[in-house]
Amino acid sequence: MVYQIEPKAEFLVGIDSDGCVFDTMELKHKECFIPNIINYYELQGVSKYAREAAEFVNLYSKSRGINRFPALVEALEWLQKRPEVQERGAKINIPESLVKWIKEETKLGNPALEAKVAESNDPDLAHCLKWSKAVNETVAGMVRGVPPFPSVRKCLEKLSGKADMLVVSATPNEALEAEWTEHDIAQYVTSICGQEAGNKKETLTNATKYKPNQTLMIGDAPGDYKAAVANDCLFYPINPGDEENSWKRFHDEGIDKFLKLEFAGDYQKMLLEEFDRYLPEKPSWPVID
Repeated sequence: MVYQIEPKAEFLVGIDSDGCVFDTMELKHKECFIPNIINYYELQGVSKYAREAAEFVNLYSKSRGINRFPALVEALEWLQKRPEVQERGAKINIPESLVKWIKEETKLGNPALEAKVAESNDPDLAHCLKWSKAVNETVAGMVRGVPPFPSVRKCLEKLSGKADMLVVSATPNEALEAEWTEHDIAQYVTSICGQEAGNKKETLTNATKYKPNQTLMIGDAPGDYKAAVANDCLFYPINPGDEENSWKRFHDEGIDKFLKLEFAGDYQKMLLEEFDRYLPEKPSWPVID
């Protein structure tokens, strides 16, 4: 069941977490996700290119912030297209059963994958589950002491009492709750909705309980924007690489414009045009179509 909010305020604000509230994207992907991709998918012989592909997908492209399972597939797809990888004779296999499961399942998390493995006994899905669990173990052991970006707390305090707030993330709930509790900001949100609660688009269906232009999604990735658009939410971008200034601007002007119903229109258009320039669709390195 998708989380259902009981509105208490006139406004609703959804907030992404990794890379948006916390500067954890680089740490999680470079130190936790990517080493496990290389290890579990036997990419040691092309580790340099595997790293570049995974970093591009998860950090430096318009795919930034997508769920780990489609991100894994996309990274492997880019790796297949690298001439250097082909010249080395490396075999990059993309499990068909994983691609099929991603298309059919909306709650793309370990619980749903565990259920599918139990049902199908598919070895590729079982292997992907081992990888995903290893990622979680590495994250639990590695990610700590990373505070929210400057101005985040001030923004949450400014919105408190005026807007209902939800964490809307593709990260597992356990990790989200640990991070938001560690830094004492869980107190500001009504609920923390991670990957087990459904995808971002599903969680933001709660916006239908509020009036037009009184719902807002804050995110650092195009997927956050798409989830907002699908639910007629406004969108405030946290620009990758310029997060501090993005949060400061939100505190100094964005919140007031939102609460005064002055956000839609020219202000929203300016933010979106700026955001679009931050992330490319294609990598800088050569690919074979």
